[in-house]
Amino acid sequence: MVSAKLGSAGRWGARYGTRTKKMVAVIEHEQNKPQACIRCERPTAKRVAAGVWNCSKCGLKWAGGAYFPRSVVAAEILAKAKSLTEKEKVVA
Repeated sequence: MVSAKLGSAGRWGARYGTRTKKMVAVIEHEQNKPQACIRCERPTAKRVAAGVWNCSKCGLKWAGGAYFPRSVVAAEILAKAKSLTEKEKVVA
């Protein structure tokens, strides 16, 4: 059963509280949208399993965040790696 206020999280009825169900509904709504592929940048990536994403256009399968293809931690790691490689280019 889907309710107007809670969307897909309405399946839990009176259990688990309104705030939790609203947060789950927002995450599920964003998660089920077509996501951008990290290689071809087309919005054709879908979630296969928790943390596993697949692009139907270019065929790339990668490990990402559990709910989104690019997690916050991965973005921080990539930014740090980029800054380190730029420092190495300046020194060399």
